[in-house]
Amino acid sequence: MNRHFLPLFSLFCLIVEATSLKCVTCHLRTPSDHCRRGFGTCQAQKYETCMSLRIYSNNTLQISYMVCQRFCNNLTYNFKNRTYVHKCCNVDYCNFKI
Repeated sequence: MNRHFLPLFSLFCLIVEATSLKCVTCHLRTPSDHCRRGFGTCQAQKYETCMSLRIYSNNTLQISYMVCQRFCNNLTYNFKNRTYVHKCCNVDYCNFKI
């Protein structure tokens, strides 16, 4: 009995780990330093992916924001001389790189 339990338990752990997307969180990051507020990680829930929002002014990064986001969409839009770039991804900690 025990010899069958270990492989099944290992498989269960692998499946749970594979479905638990981990993302970086930072609620205020400036280009000149590291995260100022909200640094950590989050575990994406159902319908969530990792999201990064970057705000540019004159093609220069001003601020960024990273979280687990429900129903995330990749999009770019301009508003009041700033460009807002939302990027979504679904690999562990991918929102830190994009």
